[in-house]
Amino acid sequence: MTTGAGGALLVVGDVVTDVVARHRGPLAAGTDTAAAIRTVPGGAGANVACWAAHWGCADVRLLGRVGADSAAWHERELIAAGVRPRLVVDPGAATGTVICLVDAGASAERTFLTDSGASLRLEPGDWSDASLDGVARLHLSGYLLFSESSRALVAAALESAHARGVPVSMDPASAGFLAELGVDRFLGLAAGLDVLLPSRDEACLLTAVPDAADAAAQLSRLVPLVVVKLGAAGALVAHSGAVHARVPAAPATAHDTTGAGDAFTGAFLAALLAGADPEGAATEGCRAGALAVRRVGGRPPVPG
Repeated sequence: MTTGAGGALLVVGDVVTDVVARHRGPLAAGTDTAAAIRTVPGGAGANVACWAAHWGCADVRLLGRVGADSAAWHERELIAAGVRPRLVVDPGAATGTVICLVDAGASAERTFLTDSGASLRLEPGDWSDASLDGVARLHLSGYLLFSESSRALVAAALESAHARGVPVSMDPASAGFLAELGVDRFLGLAAGLDVLLPSRDEACLLTAVPDAADAAAQLSRLVPLVVVKLGAAGALVAHSGAVHARVPAAPATAHDTTGAGDAFTGAFLAALLAGADPEGAATEGCRAGALAVRRVGGRPPVPG
């Protein structure tokens, strides 16, 4: 793990309840499929915050919106993970829920069924310029772009961060949702970012090119620093229109790939805050991703 103090990290994003069902073999339509099922705290934004804290960032804060049904549980879980949560309790929606269908075979690949619930009902009124007091980096979950109210919050947060000189990062979050939002619309929203952390599929979708390295280079003409996560193939670091580093993955036997990208992002940001260069931070991200795929769910182990 990276250690050191470089100011606070503020994550704004989704807090959801994950129902993880690990099944072996194909799903049997119209009848039962045996599975090991667990309910765990999740959400891309919350996962990033927890991994950043686990990777040595001493002051990690999270702004999210949940329902009253599980607000206390999520708050306890975040505090136990070393995160300082500010959870807005939505009066009219339940906490978001994601059903994660995980193939328990060699690939450990997953399919998500998503009910965003309260998580995408964040709105500008939930944001305050004071949220950035003491903050050295702001990270925005890309899921926030998939509703009108949370897009408005993103605009307010970006404006505040730019006024204070706080660098802003974003993980696009979902190739499927990106396709619904529209590539041009996302790229327009991404123009104000300092760091973009897409997966291979997201990078290729955003650029309409099939090669991840070409996609990374192209995106880095729009966003100053682009880190493309390649899963078992590691990561690419690009800036100024070219790929400058190819970082190998850390070896791991995958049991559940849920949250591996979030683990990468959290460790990457923690390492940047501790003074690492982008290549070194990406190396830490790959180490965290390898740890994440060995576990069920998207969060790191809780201390104690």
